[in-house]
Amino acid sequence: MDQSGFDDRTRALDIAHRRATEFLEDLDDRPVWPRASLDEMLDAFGGPLPEDGTDPAQVIEEIATRADPGLVAIPGGRFFGFVIGGTHPAALAADWLVSTWDQNSGSSALAPATVAMERIAGRWMLDLFGLPDSASVGFVTGGQLANFTCLASARQSVLARAGWDVAERGLRQAPPLRVVVGADRHSSIDRAARFLGIGRAELIVVDSDDQGRMRPEALEQQLLSGTGPLIVCLQAGEVHTGAFDDFEALIPIARAHDAWVHVDGAFGLWAAASPALRSLTAGMEHADSWATDAHKTLNVPYDCGMAIVRDPADSIAAFRTGGDYLMYTGLDPWDVTPELSRRARGVPAWAALKSLGRSGVAQLMDRLHANAAAMARGLRSIPGVHVVNDVDYTQVMFRLDDDDAATRALGRAILDEGTAAVTGAEWRGRATQRCSMSSWATTDADIDRTVSAIRALVQGA
Repeated sequence: MDQSGFDDRTRALDIAHRRATEFLEDLDDRPVWPRASLDEMLDAFGGPLPEDGTDPAQVIEEIATRADPGLVAIPGGRFFGFVIGGTHPAALAADWLVSTWDQNSGSSALAPATVAMERIAGRWMLDLFGLPDSASVGFVTGGQLANFTCLASARQSVLARAGWDVAERGLRQAPPLRVVVGADRHSSIDRAARFLGIGRAELIVVDSDDQGRMRPEALEQQLLSGTGPLIVCLQAGEVHTGAFDDFEALIPIARAHDAWVHVDGAFGLWAAASPALRSLTAGMEHADSWATDAHKTLNVPYDCGMAIVRDPADSIAAFRTGGDYLMYTGLDPWDVTPELSRRARGVPAWAALKSLGRSGVAQLMDRLHANAAAMARGLRSIPGVHVVNDVDYTQVMFRLDDDDAATRALGRAILDEGTAAVTGAEWRGRATQRCSMSSWATTDADIDRTVSAIRALVQGA
């Protein structure tokens, strides 16, 4: 590379740093929801491909300027939509290094530094969660791929117990697989099952209670009615209510029927890191696999999910490749996930954990729960607003005047007003609005501002 190439890179990085800093400094004042539509953004970035190139620094300046109206203030303290965390400072800076280093982190021979950080981050997480320290931890894009990765390992294992090697023989004549799920499971479970050749009509659905927890007696009844290879999917943190399945009751029932037990804990697994919240996850350590997302509750940048499997041999059986040109040095990242080449997405997780420490992670979990409780108290103080769920963790779900149309209209008004972002859903057939407390950046003042804005909208309706 000649000197001009180095100069181009430096100038582009300088502008990226300046514009990124300006965005972060503006978060407290900018509307949380985007001010531009997709069509407007297509117009802003569209047109024919230029015949000639553009100076890299100018390209970065144009990106930052044109994108600004279409950006969501997710890193700020008043984004409560879906279940999306902010970005911890150490994790953000580490992610910049990951892009700069550009390491292919599927192989420890090719990227020993980044793979080492991922492996240590995985060990730290197992320690925080109280899970077996011999488990494999595969870093994937998010909760969806974490569920898929775990369930692929589960399918391989339970069919192997039945004498069928799916990696060798495929599925065409394999023994029928039973996949048992809760009525209020996350849709990523159904989607992962679909990827694995299991349709929605084949899922065995178990009733849940009013908070979305699987009923143990209903699970027992379902398992008595069939035989064959069995996977039972449980949940740590229902996406609407935040409720946790009763692992101490459910896992022994599944074990008695020789089931593989999987726990979808996209945001809920992290409750185990807090002494005050750990009881929510009691018994989950007896499962066979666990899925979670660091970009949710740990607050690292997208994308960073973890697929955790009790016995690494089950991961290897499902995913190890056989390319004769690849270099093997033991258990590598590409042995336990679907990907070969990928970025070092676990490095920001290492940075966040190193920066927070055990006590800091616990305090973050406690603060997220405290924010949810404070939001619920504030909402209940507004005449006509009703909190629907038990606020045991980080989720708050509310309605207005027991009126679906008014509840949906309030949600649209909140986004338009701009102080905060909440997102709509349906619960038991009725419209609701959901607040998810997922960001380290949320303060008491953010809660107060949000409640005041909602109060004004309700009173002005």
